[in-house]
Amino acid sequence: MINKNNINAIGRRKSSVARVHLVKGKGNFIINKSKATLIEYFKRESLVMELREPFVLVDFDNKYDFIVNIHGGGLSGQAGALRLAISRSLEKLNPELRAILKKAGMLTRDARVVERKKYGQPGARKKFQFSKR
Repeated sequence: MINKNNINAIGRRKSSVARVHLVKGKGNFIINKSKATLIEYFKRESLVMELREPFVLVDFDNKYDFIVNIHGGGLSGQAGALRLAISRSLEKLNPELRAILKKAGMLTRDARVVERKKYGQPGARKKFQFSKR
């Protein structure tokens, strides 16, 4: 049985990692120990809309505060990691929501990462120009 007072979840995307801790509250987000709002932290409305998708799907009431620790990658990767962590925490809070979140693809970890650069090449796929003579 999961303790409803102590819910933790983790989400990953590209090279970003987001850890979410749910506590009773009013629906506030505390990101990296700062009181910055979502739009102040992510700077783009599209990323904030992406974060709010799980809440819209399950019609979430704001009875919990989300204490978030995010690091690595850029804003887009961090937003994707946070969306996965939020979805996982909502599923732990109420397991009946799993079907809704799963159908919308919110519980799927996007495994695409940047391909590494190989030696003797200028990039991951790019090659130096071939010269016959």
